[in-house]
Amino acid sequence: MKGKKIVLGITGSIAAYKAAILIRGLIKKGAEVQVVITPAGKEFITPITLSALTSKPVISEFFSQRDGTWHSHVDLGLWADAMIIAPATASTIGKMAHGVADNMLITTYLSMKAPVFVAPAMDLDMFAHPSTQKNLDILRSYGNHIIEPASGELASHLVGKGRMEEPEKIIEVLETFFSQQQDLLGKKIVITAGPTYEKIDPVRFIGNYSSGKMGYALAEECASRGAEVVLVSGPVTLQAHHPNIRRVDVESAQQMYEAARKAYADADAGILCAAVADFTPEQASEQKIKREKDDLVLRLKPTQDIAASLGASKKQGQVLVGFALETNDEASNAQGKLERKNFDFIVLNSLNDQGAGFRVDTNKITIIDREGATPYPLKDKKEVAKDIIDRLAKTI
Repeated sequence: MKGKKIVLGITGSIAAYKAAILIRGLIKKGAEVQVVITPAGKEFITPITLSALTSKPVISEFFSQRDGTWHSHVDLGLWADAMIIAPATASTIGKMAHGVADNMLITTYLSMKAPVFVAPAMDLDMFAHPSTQKNLDILRSYGNHIIEPASGELASHLVGKGRMEEPEKIIEVLETFFSQQQDLLGKKIVITAGPTYEKIDPVRFIGNYSSGKMGYALAEECASRGAEVVLVSGPVTLQAHHPNIRRVDVESAQQMYEAARKAYADADAGILCAAVADFTPEQASEQKIKREKDDLVLRLKPTQDIAASLGASKKQGQVLVGFALETNDEASNAQGKLERKNFDFIVLNSLNDQGAGFRVDTNKITIIDREGATPYPLKDKKEVAKDIIDRLAKTI
């Protein structure tokens, strides 16, 4: 936690008193804390107390009425290493889920580049209500980390789940998160992403619908956890942002095969996420093919099997992860591919699952290895990437 910059969002809950303990604990760990509080939050704990603990002015409004000083939610989003909203009321959770940017805390959340942690605090019936649970599911799908509330006696004197988790536990969650961020330090990981284009003539090709979003999310996750990443990318409109990512652009399956083989030779792990064409035209025309009355027949030949090649050349200590996008007999097809290609584990997703597959921001996966299968719920692809890389880090 030393040197980490934390934005702490405080909302209108009796649990706001715990924010003082949380701030003290974070600062003792070496973190720098900036408080953003809602107007309702100030009814439960004073900005003077919070400012004294953080040694920083507390931010609540968009600008200071005294001198017109503007508080930039954009700058806060760029400054922070993490944002914690503790306590998070049902109202604030609903606003976060639906983008209701009517206060400084919500605009800061919507501008946040860093991971966001949410610690709900409310009465047990409010927490259990379907609308609250749906909003929490929405926040999870966006990639937010939900710190589940504890069970016990509540402010209403009822007993049940709804108490904000204790500050010590919240700090433990953050420490675990930041320690995991470097669990791939010193590792080289090769990731393939996007589609391949198999040329028919100078203006036409055989391709597929892959956007590359899953592969790029995996690359960013690996890089943020300390790995050196070689991203072998088919034609996509995405950009790789982390400085630890070295992008190698390719177009055809043959080019991807050559680049992946070369990069994997001295890598610690490979993740084959690209949607590679299984067939390519036997011969591409050098001139644009003109429309004729007769049918056009294309003869196709198999492309190089990148997965099988890397699996066969895998050395002791190397890890290889595959992907299987299926439309039928999903589990058995994925299990067969795991064995044939010599993967350590395979990530299965099905086009039969709504919200999974190509050109969407979410995915629903099952990770299969030789010990069995682990299903995961529908999540944002950034959060799915974290699940996959958690498994990869354990395997390495």
